[in-house]
Amino acid sequence: MHRKIMSSLVLVLGFSLGTSLAIAQSSNYPNRPIRMIVPFAPGGSADVAARILSQRLTEILKQSVFVENKAGAGASIGVQFVANSAPDGYTYLMTSPALLVNAAWSGNAGYNPDKDFAPITMASNTPMGIFVGEKVNANTLEELRQLAMKEKLSYATAGAATPPNLTCENLFNLIWKADITHIPYKGSGPALLATVAGETAITCGAMTGVSQFAKQGKVKVLAISSEKHLPSLPNVPTLTELGYPNLKNDLWNGVFAPAKTPMNIKEKMNQAINQALLNPDLIEKYDQNDMLPFGGSIKQTTEFINAESERWNKTIKEMKAKGQVN
Repeated sequence: MHRKIMSSLVLVLGFSLGTSLAIAQSSNYPNRPIRMIVPFAPGGSADVAARILSQRLTEILKQSVFVENKAGAGASIGVQFVANSAPDGYTYLMTSPALLVNAAWSGNAGYNPDKDFAPITMASNTPMGIFVGEKVNANTLEELRQLAMKEKLSYATAGAATPPNLTCENLFNLIWKADITHIPYKGSGPALLATVAGETAITCGAMTGVSQFAKQGKVKVLAISSEKHLPSLPNVPTLTELGYPNLKNDLWNGVFAPAKTPMNIKEKMNQAINQALLNPDLIEKYDQNDMLPFGGSIKQTTEFINAESERWNKTIKEMKAKGQVN
């Protein structure tokens, strides 16, 4: 009995000391560099959003905020890395809906979005686009459908089980009944370059940086997922306008901390990011990359992520029921 009491006291004292230490460490937060993990290759929307944001955060927090890419396995490698990192406010995740989609798709992604992460805020939003190489004989989405019925085509995405992969599998295979081969890359940047180089006929992915290639004639953007037209490409129709209202899958980028990160640290990072998103230079750079600042409180972000999780879980269950997802 005496041993049990002593063991309990040791546990309580250990917990109290640990809590006190965490509070002491977080009171002067941050006091060393912070890293933002992007689970995709450089050049994609999450990577671009993180690099633009990190510059402003470095100024606001008076500590270096640097971006580190950990791509692979449809973003699961970088996501798992952050899930297993110390919840001390010095490692964050910048990611897309892939965080939710991978977990819902496989059921065994190596992490649990609800249990392993604490939402901080949303950094940006960008439409998903469907675009083809300059030599592809299709100038509209309907022409692409007709071409797919006659020729063997392939399409690139940022990886298997990412939102663009699901969206275009839904469109190409389920709706069109076309046999278009999916080729996963390690990010939307490499996927875009694959279509520019002619390796794949089509890319389904974030519109980040695409307008620059479109204006040079290197790619033809056939449709975007947003409700409104992009100012940089005002003549590109939306999927809703083309008769596909259920494919409005914009690609947001959110910032997440490991679960159990202290609330005062999360609040400080949330406030710093929201302040950064008001910076005119950041807004201009986002606009140049076809992105919009997002923002929001921790509560608003949590509610948004919960709604997105429910939506993607429902979508994937419906696709499995139709035999589209193995």
